[in-house]
Amino acid sequence: MAVLETIVVAFWAMLPAYVPNNAAVLAGGGRPIDGGRTWGDKRVLGDGKTWRGTAAGIIAGLALAGILSLFAEDVGAAIGIAVPEFTPLAALGLAAGAMLGDILASFLKRRTGRQRGAMFPGLDQLDFVVVSLPLTALLATEWFFAVFTWDVILVVVVLTPILHVTTNMIAYKLGLKNEPW
Repeated sequence: MAVLETIVVAFWAMLPAYVPNNAAVLAGGGRPIDGGRTWGDKRVLGDGKTWRGTAAGIIAGLALAGILSLFAEDVGAAIGIAVPEFTPLAALGLAAGAMLGDILASFLKRRTGRQRGAMFPGLDQLDFVVVSLPLTALLATEWFFAVFTWDVILVVVVLTPILHVTTNMIAYKLGLKNEPW
């Protein structure tokens, strides 16, 4: 696969995992997943991880995967690069995996004494990738291995932190986030 093709496929294939956390920020609020519970002297997750935000994030990822699938053939023809359509289980793995990765990152942050919104380099940028890719491989194995070749995975691991930092800085400047990371 040529470099540009690999980048396009990686970005396209990860969009249903990239969008859920942003949608969760916009639609969040409401009842925390941990119900205010603590583990030892620390919250399990914190107020930032809510049922509404998680549901909205997963729904947004699923909806985006559906829309992308509808236009995949036309987009591929227009740009000369075959982009994948998403199976329902692939879409679920990417969207739910992204949200689960973010929830697990919050859990790790609380365990290491970091407060809500505190920076955790590496984890903040790749938490959703580390969970969404294996979950997608488990749920939609054939689709996953057809789309996520080693070069696509490498691009995802390199591209994701750059996109994450950039979009978070934009959200911070727009007043949608309290911190730029």
